[in-house]
Amino acid sequence: MAYQKVVIAGLDTSKLTVLTEREKMELLREMQETGSEAAREKLILGNLRLVLSVIQRFTGRGEDADDLFQIGVIGLMKAISNFDLTKDVRFSTYCVPMIAGELRRHLRDSHAVRVSRSLRDLAYKAMQAREQLTSELGREPTAQQIADALGTERSEVVLALESISDPVSLYEPIYSDSGDPLYLIDQIGDPDSTDSSWMSELALRDALAALSDREKNILRRRFWQGKTQVEVAQEIGISQAQVSRLEKAAIARIKEQL
Repeated sequence: MAYQKVVIAGLDTSKLTVLTEREKMELLREMQETGSEAAREKLILGNLRLVLSVIQRFTGRGEDADDLFQIGVIGLMKAISNFDLTKDVRFSTYCVPMIAGELRRHLRDSHAVRVSRSLRDLAYKAMQAREQLTSELGREPTAQQIADALGTERSEVVLALESISDPVSLYEPIYSDSGDPLYLIDQIGDPDSTDSSWMSELALRDALAALSDREKNILRRRFWQGKTQVEVAQEIGISQAQVSRLEKAAIARIKEQL
């Protein structure tokens, strides 16, 4: 298979090698048993394409691609150092969350909105726990499982992780119907305008009443009870992708009526 030449961090990505899972395990075993630096180097070079695939999720945020790649390589090196050969887990399955976690930490530390040190520390621990649980469970853990692993409250974990999420611009377009787009700032009302407040509440009630029982159930669990899409999916017996699709459709219909 031919790859288009792309140079990132001084590397020609078309010339990067790709290791098989068996080769990765053999090199990991050699590195752990003999301390071979040559085996470590081969592992790093043989997984750089994996780093490239992960950083695609983090592009478009104003970050330099070379910087993201180098941060991703740090995550790869940590995965190589910490991988447990006794676990029945593919190296790539373990490695991807480690690379993504390193990139999230980098973006968190350069976040434009500052949060308290204690909240950042909890978010850092929560991301580490999420990466570890993802490796053990073979899927993304729920907020409650992360909280249990840290010995803290679920609400504190949710708050910490939300505090390091990307801020949304007030000029983010939220609706457009072949005309002038509606921006988030347009929906920020004056709290002293009581007429506007109760009219909006009535309109929202009408919009919610028009939803199906399943859509109401999903929105109630997501926004009133503060549960994640994964938690909602497990509770009502459908996939996370279905929850996401139903949630987006319900919100779109509410926006349309409002």
